[in-house]
Amino acid sequence: MGQPSHPASPRLTLLGMRFAIAIPQVYPDGSFSPEDFRHYFARVEELGVYESAWTQETPLSSEPQLAPLEVMTYAAACSTTLRLGCTVFVTTLHSPVHLAKALASLDQLSGGRVEVGVGSGGPRRPFAAFGMSPDRYVARFTEGINLMKALWTEPQVTFDGEFFQLAGAAMEPKPFQKPFPRLWFGGSAEAAVRRGVRLCDGFFGAGSSTTAAFGTQVSVVRDALATAGRMEGFGPGEFPVAKRIYIGVDPADSSRARSRVNAALDAMYGQPVPAIQAAAVAGTVTECVAGVRAVIEAGAELILFTPVFDVAEQMELIAAELIPQLG
Repeated sequence: MGQPSHPASPRLTLLGMRFAIAIPQVYPDGSFSPEDFRHYFARVEELGVYESAWTQETPLSSEPQLAPLEVMTYAAACSTTLRLGCTVFVTTLHSPVHLAKALASLDQLSGGRVEVGVGSGGPRRPFAAFGMSPDRYVARFTEGINLMKALWTEPQVTFDGEFFQLAGAAMEPKPFQKPFPRLWFGGSAEAAVRRGVRLCDGFFGAGSSTTAAFGTQVSVVRDALATAGRMEGFGPGEFPVAKRIYIGVDPADSSRARSRVNAALDAMYGQPVPAIQAAAVAGTVTECVAGVRAVIEAGAELILFTPVFDVAEQMELIAAELIPQLG
């Protein structure tokens, strides 16, 4: 099966860099405001510097985070040009048939604006909570991705796998994008990164990865691409590289920015994780520009800014103060 040929985004910015922003997902019970959500997306599109907006998936957490697919669907109704993605769906915890159907439907509803991040989740996920065993989770992940691709591209699917079996099954409609939305892979171990290059169409470094770790991952990606005869980039058939950055900007007080970022990350991960705190970019505008530029120099072609406090205000500040300095 050939690699997807995705249209180039019109939202190219400085020196071909692309910038994305997080979709607001964290809402304590009863605090979601449809009006504020719609306004956020109207403003993001009005600014014109963000090409896409992204969610993440954490089904079990004390942090009040809305589910990604539902948030992406609402965002699609509140926007007209932004591409919308999740980095990443832990696909080993999903039925590939249900997930393929939902994503194809959303791609149709959005007019072909869906981006799909996938990951195996690693061996420590709570598989039992989803009626699954951790045994051979990598094989389950690989088989599930192959089944979703088949459902998106074949008129009838006969699939005789270890975990999933279909006989002459059809799934319509197919995704709006042909043959299917770009698949981004998230992973950190070398074997996982090489697997992602074989299965997917782009690499997305995690927000929890330091810039140094991301640079090492990019080196593996580039080596795997060279071995496979594939090219890095956003063009048709090419393989782009992206990085999520947890960020907090405070023009007046660097230490206050760092304290707020660390507190938000502690809540997100359920405990203080110094390595994740170190991966985040926090401080004054000048400090944050330096931190983001280091990620770009490490190989990122798309930066996903993920503010961890005052999301709407940070989105505006990043657009006005950071992005113009990143050329």
